[in-house]
Amino acid sequence: MITSSTALYWVIFIGIAALSWLVSSRLKSKFEKYSQVPLPGGLTGREVAERMLRQNGIEDVRVTSVDGHLTDHYDPTKKTVNLSDSVYASNSIAAAAVAAHECGHAVQHACAYAPLKLRSRLVPIVSFSSNIVQWVLLAGMLLIKTFPQLMLIGIVMFALTTLFSFITLPVEIDASRRALAWLKTSGLTSRETDSMARDALQSAAYTYVVAALGSLATLLYYILIFTSGSRRD
Repeated sequence: MITSSTALYWVIFIGIAALSWLVSSRLKSKFEKYSQVPLPGGLTGREVAERMLRQNGIEDVRVTSVDGHLTDHYDPTKKTVNLSDSVYASNSIAAAAVAAHECGHAVQHACAYAPLKLRSRLVPIVSFSSNIVQWVLLAGMLLIKTFPQLMLIGIVMFALTTLFSFITLPVEIDASRRALAWLKTSGLTSRETDSMARDALQSAAYTYVVAALGSLATLLYYILIFTSGSRRD
């Protein structure tokens, strides 16, 4: 029998899934659009990244190229800004915005930005939990009457991934703020292109918001199953 709580969850879950698809499609559309607009000055994503690092006094971070599309990321363990093929060699507004955003993480690292430090500490724990949490939750649901503690363990593990998603939000938003401020003060963007860079990075930020909300909704669903299952005669 489907309870009103379960039905409400599925409505929320389907809504978030649809929103996630829309946000992802919008991000791809914005990136493709601004990839066609050349950056004044003609610097490539690699050159933008190297200049931003240098002007922030960061000399021990390398800029590298990685395969894939929108696979750009900063690796604090290796101290590398990794730019995808469509960003590394491109001289577009989109490439400059993405490159500067990833360098924003390097600046956070150099400044010991607290949310980034917390997220970095959670990475090994969340990586381990994400590999087994679904199996723990599945076993917990099957054994909820005889061994409810197992599902509770799974819920705690999943809660860590949800926490990670929400800690990621201020980290990503702050990196974009640093990127946009630097692009403007360095003179790489004009009033018109600054708004384009902002639009591109805001679209990317929405994907993290939706992911965090989706994780929270899933966590609440597992809690609902636990509370209703452990009380059922």
